[in-house]
Amino acid sequence: MRDLVSEAVDFGFSHAGWLDVTTLMPRDEVRAMCAADRCGAYGRSWMCPPGCGTLDESREVMRRFRTGLIVQTTAELDDPFDYETMMAANNLQSQRVAGFREVLEDGYPGLVALGNGACTLCPTCAYPDEPCRHPGRAISSMEAFGLVVSDVCASNDLPYYYGPGTITYTGCYLLV
Repeated sequence: MRDLVSEAVDFGFSHAGWLDVTTLMPRDEVRAMCAADRCGAYGRSWMCPPGCGTLDESREVMRRFRTGLIVQTTAELDDPFDYETMMAANNLQSQRVAGFREVLEDGYPGLVALGNGACTLCPTCAYPDEPCRHPGRAISSMEAFGLVVSDVCASNDLPYYYGPGTITYTGCYLLV
C-alpha cells in the first residue's frame, strides 16, 4: 500500500495515522446525542441520522473494510473562546477530507469517507423529499456512524488532544 500517512500530511492534514477498522464500535449513545440535535442537522440531511441509515447499516458498511486512515486538522486558539479559529479549522478539515477523498478514489474505489460534522456539499440538502444529489461524494460524520472519535483515536494510537490552546477535528477513510 502507498504511504498514505505521509500523503495525507503532505496534502495538508496536521496528523494522520493508520486505522484498524475492527476497532470501530458504533454506539447507541452517540446516536442519541445526534437525536438531541445540538448541531441542527438531525433529520435535515441524507448524511446525518436518521437519513444516513441505522447503526446496523453503519456496522454493515464497516464490515466491508479492514483498514483505513485517520486524518486530523489541529489549530492553535488565541483563547479558549476563539470561535472564529474553531470554525475556520472545522471548515478546513471538511475541505481537506473532501479533497483528499478525490486523491484516494483512483486507488481505492468504493472507499468511505467520514468527516467532522454535517455534510456541506450542497447549500440545501434534498432530504427527505428527493434522493441525495451526490451520493458518491457526500460525507457522513464519524458520529453519524455512531463512533466516539476519541475512542477511535485511542484505539489506533493517534492522539485526540494536542494540548491546551488547541482544537482538533478528526475524520477517517475506510479503504480496503
